[in-house]
Amino acid sequence: MTQVELHGRYEIRFEASLHYPNPVQDVEVKVIFESAGQSRTVQAFWDGGNLWRVRFCPGTSGIWNWHSLSTNSKDSGLHGRSGEFDCTTHTVLRTTLHHGPLRVSSSRSHFIHADGIPFFWMADTAWNGPLLSSESDWAFYLTDRAQKGFSVIQFVSTQWIGAAGDATGSPAYLGQDSIRIVPEFFRRLDRRVDLINECGMVAAPVLAWDAAWNQDSVQLNPGNTLSEEQLIVLIRYMVSRYGAHNVIWILAGDGIYVREEAERWRRIGRAALSFTDLPATMHPAGKLWVAPEFRDESWFQLNGYQSGHWNDDDNFRWINEGPPSSDWRTQPRSPQLNLEPCYEDHIAFTSGCRISAFDVRRASYWSLLTAPPAGITYGAHGVWSWEESPALPLSHPHAGIAKPWHEAIDLPGSICMAHLKTIFTSLDWWRLQPSPAMLSYQPGKDAPAKFVSAACSIERDLAMIYSPEGGTIQLHHDFFPHDLTIQCFDPANGALLWQRLHLKDRDKDSDSIETGNSGDRLLVFRESNQRKTSLLQVSLELEKNGL
Repeated sequence: MTQVELHGRYEIRFEASLHYPNPVQDVEVKVIFESAGQSRTVQAFWDGGNLWRVRFCPGTSGIWNWHSLSTNSKDSGLHGRSGEFDCTTHTVLRTTLHHGPLRVSSSRSHFIHADGIPFFWMADTAWNGPLLSSESDWAFYLTDRAQKGFSVIQFVSTQWIGAAGDATGSPAYLGQDSIRIVPEFFRRLDRRVDLINECGMVAAPVLAWDAAWNQDSVQLNPGNTLSEEQLIVLIRYMVSRYGAHNVIWILAGDGIYVREEAERWRRIGRAALSFTDLPATMHPAGKLWVAPEFRDESWFQLNGYQSGHWNDDDNFRWINEGPPSSDWRTQPRSPQLNLEPCYEDHIAFTSGCRISAFDVRRASYWSLLTAPPAGITYGAHGVWSWEESPALPLSHPHAGIAKPWHEAIDLPGSICMAHLKTIFTSLDWWRLQPSPAMLSYQPGKDAPAKFVSAACSIERDLAMIYSPEGGTIQLHHDFFPHDLTIQCFDPANGALLWQRLHLKDRDKDSDSIETGNSGDRLLVFRESNQRKTSLLQVSLELEKNGL
């Protein structure tokens, strides 16, 4: 009997006995898997010629039985097939993904693995990476990102406004009124998605880009060119093909999802995601808040947003005082993530200047602490568009000339993100939630660029403060009921600058903390009997990752 590891991938191959002119339009095949009273239904996908496949990820160990059903019961190759396999437990947890697929925690504030281990989302943006990369370049890139602590890769899974097809010139599908899937495109994409998981990271594909910017988008983006019916066909195909991988779905990207357009995508989500229980979200246009439109949908389990590529006071206020800072309390809650803060080295829309590593850090820490932290996404100009030489990305005339991807992967902001991940995962980050009452003075009230973010656990035994300018942090002196250890980090290099005790009785009249020299600073407060992150611990973690 075939053996498959728990949370592994079991694949069945079918040969259709009948011919179909356009298989994804002409016939459907589903496979029902059963074990110990459980039953799960998975759609099969066409893979060229008469070949069909189904992929399944078992969530419990034991014997699984399966049988196939086709809308054409006369096709003996697709209908009425059956079999079994044995799902075994892991002998060795080779990567974090062996903890199982992601799901929303009971607090509805962050993701956890199937076994309950918290998952910190630190994504890199490689919209064009799987489309345009060679396999060896893609493996090199993923190794770099894994070493820096990235845990998710966001990418686009069809032709879109940023790429008319893959590196061979092939699109994902042909036509509009009745699309024809191009299996060769997806066979090439398979290996790229496999490698993401093999490197210990979660794949986050955008299933249909939907930005109606110009004539190019009308011709290239599936969200703008296909009917609702054909979008469902396309998205169901990709969900069937990659639903047994460790993925989170981004249903659509960069659209204006309000009113009638939101209702259209609600319908698409219900139909296209009906055979998957993996979390899904939307990637809306910049500074567009769509949670009220989608939060009641069962498939919408992540509130994704985009603060975008502005670096002006309006953008700073939107992150720290707008919907991201308040809507997280609205029920039903879901993890909240900035899926597209400003990209490093991209030209800022308002100033016309290149976005710096500091701009990236500021947007990242603000986004993490303006709501209960679930994670953050990073983007490097040249990586997202996967340039082989300096170039202006396709259909993005205001983004600026991008570096080649192999240079852009070493932009300093990616190292800053590695330090961010190391610091956050050294503590119980999932216990934090925004706590502006910690501060007795908020400099961001008069100067938005100086906004100080503060978050604290309910028990007030763990807290974090980020200041874009360092200097003096003014606290309410009676906020903490415990003796605390305070650590001050430099977010630019991850260095622990100083560490001292804050005793509630001795320091009860002190309401200010001096962080030291100028530059952004991160303060971490822990109850003094908690596990401490020392300079040595942080340094060893960074050294282990080659940073």
